[in-house]
Amino acid sequence: MSSLSNLPIHSPDHPAVTFVGAGPGAAEHLTLGALRCLQGAEVVIHDRLVGEEVLALIPAGVTRVDVGKEGFGPSVSQTSINATLVAHAQTGRRVVRLKGGDCGIFGRLDEEMEALEAAGLSFRILPGLTSAAVAAASIGQSLTRRGRNASLRILTGHDMAGFAEQDWRGLSRKGEVAAIYMGKKSSRFIQGRLLMHGADGATPVAVVENVSRPDQRILAATLATLPETVAACPGPAVILFGLAPRQAAKALPALKEARA
Repeated sequence: MSSLSNLPIHSPDHPAVTFVGAGPGAAEHLTLGALRCLQGAEVVIHDRLVGEEVLALIPAGVTRVDVGKEGFGPSVSQTSINATLVAHAQTGRRVVRLKGGDCGIFGRLDEEMEALEAAGLSFRILPGLTSAAVAAASIGQSLTRRGRNASLRILTGHDMAGFAEQDWRGLSRKGEVAAIYMGKKSSRFIQGRLLMHGADGATPVAVVENVSRPDQRILAATLATLPETVAACPGPAVILFGLAPRQAAKALPALKEARA
């Protein structure tokens, strides 16, 4: 097997930058391809939400650059991130751009690819496990189920203007499922739009905080209690609308019968 260190610079097998999805946190959710890239990297430019277990896999001596962005908090600007990425790629060293979850889902991947293209630099993409998939697995549920939902929506709550354009009526139908990223601060807005368009306040919601990390928490909620539930989550959380943690879902029929 050829060593990664013997690959020629900026060949099709060794682009200037490899975008790598790190998964939501735990090392066990890192792909084998991602691990190989980290082991062969000379520079790793990573996000704030990349898990410590994953960062610990970066070999000693590799240049690590933290370009963390925090929602509604201190952040490195995207313009600065683009410039940093291009500058390191132009040195000819093996550069890995490490992004939490899957780099193509709400990761501003296009902006960084366009910056590299403008500088005449090549890249490739290694996708990773997105937080929604891992969060659903952690609550013992599938994101799609025959007879329940034939589609899955992945939304961001960070862009309020974007949220105004969602198909709220479609999402409000019984059986619909959505994974909502960065939705803590906009949870009351989301709740209001769904209720306004006919969603049942008893629709189950699972909130998974710090997905796949040692301090992960799973909170069972309903659409009616969503804002209060996410208010109790200091860490990043994925909101799974239309899904309940498996044990809570099993207990629901008995609870409804007791209330009748």
